[in-house]
Amino acid sequence: MRMSHIRLLAATGTAVTALALTACSGNGTGTKDEGASRTDAPTAAATAGRTPTAAPGAATGGEAANSTQVTRTGGPATKPDGRRTTGKGTGTGTGASVVLCNGANTRVTAAPVTRPLNHMLITVTNTGSRICELPYYPVVRFDEMQWAPQAAKETMPQAVTTLRPGESGYAGVLLSSADGSGEGGTTGHKLTVMFQGRTPNSDGGPSATPVLPAKGVYYDSSLKVAYWQQNASDALDW
Repeated sequence: MRMSHIRLLAATGTAVTALALTACSGNGTGTKDEGASRTDAPTAAATAGRTPTAAPGAATGGEAANSTQVTRTGGPATKPDGRRTTGKGTGTGTGASVVLCNGANTRVTAAPVTRPLNHMLITVTNTGSRICELPYYPVVRFDEMQWAPQAAKETMPQAVTTLRPGESGYAGVLLSSADGSGEGGTTGHKLTVMFQGRTPNSDGGPSATPVLPAKGVYYDSSLKVAYWQQNASDALDW
């Protein structure tokens, strides 16, 4: 009986030691890695927040140049650079493409306004067959001026201005200071409007030369522009 009892205790001790060793094994840090050996497929909860990114469209020249793919995934569309588009002017369905607005696919006008004082309004109308977007702000130059005005940061919109065919976008221009503090005042007779690409100060395509009033437009060192806007009031209200 004594020998059987000793053997039973020895067997029990061996089993306890084996369980302890099993519990301590895992990820090598002293803690058990619950999911180290699992091969289950990801659950719906684990993948719910993932949004497939859209692939750039192939540039084939003309309007196809600089185009991107916009993919709907049940929420806002996502562009390759990570920006979300607004619901207006972004197309519907997978594969809808957006090109840059520029002098090749728009009609551009520029005219001084009575209010606010010393301001001019630039209007860009999409004359193409595809949605186009206006990143950042216009780069404007009168005649042969060797400098470009800065943009008013307070006019930066919540989203990139996009235009469906036939729609218009706007940018206001402060021509001169109302208090006369500007310097180097002169009259411009030719205006060039240049468009930016999807990165700051990049080339957005052909420029435009809207016709100015016959008497020209007076401007001074206060010259400043607004970011592109979806409506004219936002372009001038700053």
